[in-house]
Amino acid sequence: MAEALTEVLQGIYCVSDSCNVYVVKKGDRAVLIDFGTGRVLDLLKEIGVTKVEAVLLTHHHRDQAEGLKRAVREQIPVFVPETEYGLVAEASHMWQAREIYNNYNNRQDRFSILESVPAQPLQDYETRSFGGMDFFILPTPGHTTGSVSVVVETGEGKAAFTGDLIYAPGKVWSLAATQWSYNGGEGIPYTILSLLDLSDRDIRWLLPSHGELMETKKAVEPTVDGLARLRNLRGQNPRLFQLRERPYEKITEHVLFNRTSMANSYVLLSESRKALMIDFGYDFMAGPASGTDRSARRPWLYTIPSLMREFGVASIDACIPTHYHDDHVAGLNLLKRVYGAKVICPEEYADILEHPDYYDIPCLWYDPISVDRRVKCGQPFRWEEYEITPFALSGHTRFAAGFLFEADGQRFLCTGDQYSGGDGRMPNYVYKNIFDYADFSRSARLYEMFRPDWILSGHWPWIRPDQAFYEALKEDGKQLEQLHRQLLPENGERNPGNDFHLAFFPYQKEAACGETFQTEVRLLSERDQQVRLSLLLPEGFGCEEPQRLLGKGERSCTFTVKAPERELRRARIGCRMWTEDGCLGTQAEMLVTVKGAERDFERSRMETDR
Repeated sequence: MAEALTEVLQGIYCVSDSCNVYVVKKGDRAVLIDFGTGRVLDLLKEIGVTKVEAVLLTHHHRDQAEGLKRAVREQIPVFVPETEYGLVAEASHMWQAREIYNNYNNRQDRFSILESVPAQPLQDYETRSFGGMDFFILPTPGHTTGSVSVVVETGEGKAAFTGDLIYAPGKVWSLAATQWSYNGGEGIPYTILSLLDLSDRDIRWLLPSHGELMETKKAVEPTVDGLARLRNLRGQNPRLFQLRERPYEKITEHVLFNRTSMANSYVLLSESRKALMIDFGYDFMAGPASGTDRSARRPWLYTIPSLMREFGVASIDACIPTHYHDDHVAGLNLLKRVYGAKVICPEEYADILEHPDYYDIPCLWYDPISVDRRVKCGQPFRWEEYEITPFALSGHTRFAAGFLFEADGQRFLCTGDQYSGGDGRMPNYVYKNIFDYADFSRSARLYEMFRPDWILSGHWPWIRPDQAFYEALKEDGKQLEQLHRQLLPENGERNPGNDFHLAFFPYQKEAACGETFQTEVRLLSERDQQVRLSLLLPEGFGCEEPQRLLGKGERSCTFTVKAPERELRRARIGCRMWTEDGCLGTQAEMLVTVKGAERDFERSRMETDR
């Protein structure tokens, strides 16, 4: 192990620790790429560094990060890839929640640091400036889902600090780390895609976390070749290179299909060379990782340069989600931030995008997505030369819409996940998405009324419908409705998709110690009757009026709650309910996390940085 800093490129130094730690120097200021045990801080004087502006991590693994507490003690800001923020800044919570028994998730989250360290997120595709130096953050998943490469300009050409994406020409640091599920090899195709992206960006030098400086042109080809042969043996994403070569397919001249994405994503092209994206979740999905924590889900913009180059697109102007599920919206914030795209959304579920913490429904994206233009179902709106009509499409989820438009003399109907299967007929209902008896009878009638030439779905091949198709939808919808009415009680109390009578809004709340906040309780059942409600408060919480009476016609009430003077994580507040038939028990809960003033300030600072 080298005991001293060695200059590997002009202005870039390296010391071997638990990983390679790089020092990017300008004058007496420096930025550190990865941190190891922190030994680098003892060596900086020998190269004239008097201040460290920041530590940038390429990924969350312990060999990169285990000395970070020393950086914090010396008041050096720490930045981590946004996808893996929770594995550093909230590592203690991860360890408390991490599954051990019957665990089929092979991602190396167990190689996280042992205790949380305050940090700030690095956003994909952003450029950060520290001490007069610019650092471009490029998503390069492979070794981990959230890995990034940090790209800098040097006097000897562009250089990328690649973490553990590559070890040497023809070699990677770990293959075990690329197994993101029980017996898959998801990280292998992602490593290939990331290496090819680095090569396409005219980056001359690669600086790995383990290994030595290498030239990109000499390193990428043999590594991709070896990984591709291993991928073939694993049968992992066999169409990878074909999809990368041609990610978009023409349906008609102005309507395209993204062949790489999950869920299906479509593009409507205008004569002014603008693009409207219809759903944009996980672009170039090379294989899903196990788990649903934030570090398991990583959108990126891999195919957008190809779209712009191959089809002459000048701007990504707007995007429309058919519903709020993560696989349809995960990439929207990236499109907004990187390309300036506007989100157009029906008002029926715009609030879910903007306030996901208010809801307890499946497949919520982790971050708020601001809606730039709200539209009403049933009322056409214009985008460029096109008239687009959104319409309510409850079924797969209550909070969904279809979109009808004409292009190239053809009528298109974008329907999200309403129906599944290769024939497009299977009602794709999910009870917790709040399904109603008659949803699929209604959608069958709508489809027949619109009579599109093309039905574009969220996960399955497009359909060219005929009358037999509509008749089958109507018959299936009728049977589905009849069976639910037959099998469930007829008391009118409950929707078949919701076994609960109440809900808190917001469902999750972060409060400071001693903070007073308001929460709303809404009545979900359709029955019009008098209802009595009573809050159930954990020890230390207070409420001056914990009991309320809702008269007939009233659907909600607001409680004022005071948080305790101590920190808590996910404290549960319940709401018990009585009707004229008696006590129905605790019908709703909300989760409250109480943070101290120091942590609250840290959170506010990070939100400002975002």
